[in-house]
Order: sequence, then structure tokens, then C-alpha cells
Amino acid sequence: MRLGIFATTYAGSDPLTVLQAAKAAGFAAVQYNMACSGLAAMPDALTPSQVAAVADASRATGVAIAAVSGTYNMIHPDPAVRATGLRRLDLLIKNAAALGTNMVTLCTGTRDAQDQWRHHPDNATPEAWRDLLDEMAKACALAEPLGVKLGIEPELANVIDTAGRARALIDTLQSPALAIVLDPANLFEVASLTAQRDLLSQAVDLLADRIIMAHAKDRDPTGGFATAGKGVVDFPHFLGRLKAAGFTGDLVTHGLAADEAAAVAAYLTQTLAAL
Repeated sequence: MRLGIFATTYAGSDPLTVLQAAKAAGFAAVQYNMACSGLAAMPDALTPSQVAAVADASRATGVAIAAVSGTYNMIHPDPAVRATGLRRLDLLIKNAAALGTNMVTLCTGTRDAQDQWRHHPDNATPEAWRDLLDEMAKACALAEPLGVKLGIEPELANVIDTAGRARALIDTLQSPALAIVLDPANLFEVASLTAQRDLLSQAVDLLADRIIMAHAKDRDPTGGFATAGKGVVDFPHFLGRLKAAGFTGDLVTHGLAADEAAAVAAYLTQTLAAL
């Protein structure tokens, strides 16, 4: 497994500066965000020079672009907002290869109109599921011809909130573009160690054929998020199950401060070595 980090962990609007910082902390890859190029995370336009700057920084540092963030609220209650998001996603999909990656990460969305990472009770309705299928089918139609993977992540606040729902989406749409980003801390808030291990094992088993990236974020004992290695997530168990399932993709950490990055890289390296 190759170690990566969210590029937005580091301040700056120059891709070379950001990737140099990631390399110095011990990471071989980043999950890129166009904000690290001084742009909106989902820009309305990209110039060839802006795209080339990311690829050039990757080549200069040897830090791979594991994915680029294309998150927007895919089930926003306003169809016009969804349409704008899809148009911006199309731009990132078309430029993915030139940026140096074959994956764009998504947010499956929430009915909350203000925050795409906040739960809404209507996420569980048939109408929300219908809207997700419609929006995701459009995204897959854009990605498939270009060989771009769309990374979706089970996330408690979103419409795809469990591994089972992610499997249902994959099985329903039958698109080769759909891929899974699996974050253990997004599958539970508070759980006993036994329950946590069971949940993580079941998620890996259910989604193994589609997992192409894993995230390394942690939970504290009260359910809040924490830096990897400083909370309750059983990373040896999670990474061991991924390894047993044949996963060899990127392990990308986030939810940490820049000055914690080197220690997290060391922790994850040691954990993987112990497997």
C-alpha cells in the first residue's frame, strides 16, 4: 500500500510547494484538491497551464496524484445546484489524465441544502435514492469513455451511509467507473472493539472487488474525529483485512494538522510493516 495524504493538509496555492511538503513528511502520494492550485475546489474553468502545473509538480517531486477531489452534493434538493456540480465534475473528469490521475472522488450527497457532509433524515427516502441513481448515472456516462474511476465513500452523513448501500449502488448501476474509497472512521461513531472489527471486516468483504483507495482517519471514544493512530480505530485489523482481500492501492490520511503529518506517516508505515 502506498501512503498518501490530502493535499489540503498543507497551506499554499502552488502545487509544487504542497507536494514538496507532503514528500518531506514521508508521503508518496496525495489526494489533490484544486484549492491547492489557488482555485475553487470545483472550478468552472481550467487552463492548460494550471493543469500542467499539477502534473509537473508530481513529476518533479515523485509524489503521485492518487485522485483529485470532485465533491459536490449529488442529491442536493435543488436540481440546478446538482446540474452546476455535474458540469464542474465533467471538467475535472476531462482533465484527470492530464493532472496525472485516473480517479475523481465524489460526495454521494445529503438532502441538507447548506452542508454536503451533514446528515438529513430525508437521505433515507426513495426520492433521495432515485436522485442519486440519476445523478451518478450521468457521472458514470462522463467517466466511462475516458477510463476515469469515480471514488465513492460510505459516509454516515450521506445517502450512501453503509457498505451495503454502496454495494447496492454498484450492483444497480453496473458501471465499471464506480469505485470505493473506504474510510473506517466513516462507518461508525461509537462502537465496541468487537463490533468495530466486525463492521470493518464486513465492509471489506462486501466491497473488496471495488476498493481502490483507503482513508486513514480516526475516531475518539466519544465519536468525534481524531488523527490516525490517536483514536479507537483498530488500524492493524482494518489494514490486515484490506491486505488479505488483495488491496494494494493508496492509503490516504486526512483530518490532521500539517505538523502531525510526519508522525502519522511513521505510524502507518510501522503498522503496515507489522502486517
